[in-house]
Amino acid sequence: MRRTYSGFGGQPRSGPAIPSPNIWNWPDVYETENTAQDADGALWAALVEQTGGWAGRDVVDVGSGDGFHLPRFAAEARSVVGVEPHLPLVERARTRSAGDDRIVAMQGGAEDLPLPDASADLVHARTAYFFGAGCEPGLAEADRVLRPGGMLAVIDLDFTARPYGNWLRADLPRYDPPAVDRFFARHGFTLRRVVSTWRFDDRDALEDVLRIEFSAATARRAIDDVPGLTIKVGYRVHTRWRAAGLVLPW
Repeated sequence: MRRTYSGFGGQPRSGPAIPSPNIWNWPDVYETENTAQDADGALWAALVEQTGGWAGRDVVDVGSGDGFHLPRFAAEARSVVGVEPHLPLVERARTRSAGDDRIVAMQGGAEDLPLPDASADLVHARTAYFFGAGCEPGLAEADRVLRPGGMLAVIDLDFTARPYGNWLRADLPRYDPPAVDRFFARHGFTLRRVVSTWRFDDRDALEDVLRIEFSAATARRAIDDVPGLTIKVGYRVHTRWRAAGLVLPW
């Protein structure tokens, strides 16, 4: 996978896939995090409202990790393809989805999706690749695989929503939330902000997740900030339709 963005708040650069420091190194802890996320269903509900749902549609999940979300899409979709650059995670996704012929997990990157033109109705990416300036090649690639009238849905964390956004900004002070919002608006996306709840079974699980998401100092601060087993986390849901007629360069 080629990539031209160095991560949150960074400068465009060319290079291979940038490792995800959480799921690449601690996939089992990240499984706990995925299980805890969106316990109230607010984020999934917003995604359905913004996209019209995916019943009977062909879905592509970019940066699909170990395939946690693939069965959720496959419950209604005609087909689901998960694309992930890190082979060990692709293999975990294949194990997870074994026996469901609607799901395919493939190794690949956002800038070179291993899919034919006009083969998808929904391209979904959650906290993966599409972080702002520098992701234009991935936007163009999503348009290539979308059918006319299809939709690209980009979900990312909201750095302006407390308390999780405060911890993010502590670790990533160069990140500029208004600039990122302007980037997506300039590229034709609508924006919906959602506050969802992460709910953990016990404190050990919550603290383990915070430790893989933040620096040691920020994780200690976050652990102290959370008295119980839930965390309110803000998200941004960016959506853009692929034009059904003539497509002009962005």
